Amino acid sequence: MCGRFTLRAPAEEVAEALGLLDVPPFAPLFNLAPTQPVVVVRHVPEAADSQRELVWMHWGLIPSWAKDRSMGARMINARAETASTKPAYRAAFRRRPPRRRPFPPPHS
Repeated sequence: MCGRFTLRAPAEEVAEALGLLDVPPFAPLFNLAPTQPVVVVRHVPEAADSQRELVWMHWGLIPSWAKDRSMGARMINARAETASTKPAYRAAFRRRPPRRRPFPPPHS
């Protein structure tokens, strides 16, 4: 994923396109960058089925061994071929199967 993106669609449009029931209101977001709060779609942790929700999260992986949150700005890109074996991504990659990984609904 690139280091910046935009989300121009209104909350209602995102909810309808992704089949989400409860969506927090948000204005169009431009020039989103690593370390900023971003809105993402994720699997509802308590739900047994495939229920999804739109929530605000911090953009960037903060490894368990990191001493401060600024490490998250450098951990935004992982190669699909090596994400499961690189020390920085390995634990997070194993903990979340593909269908449970959060994703941003960007436009560009």
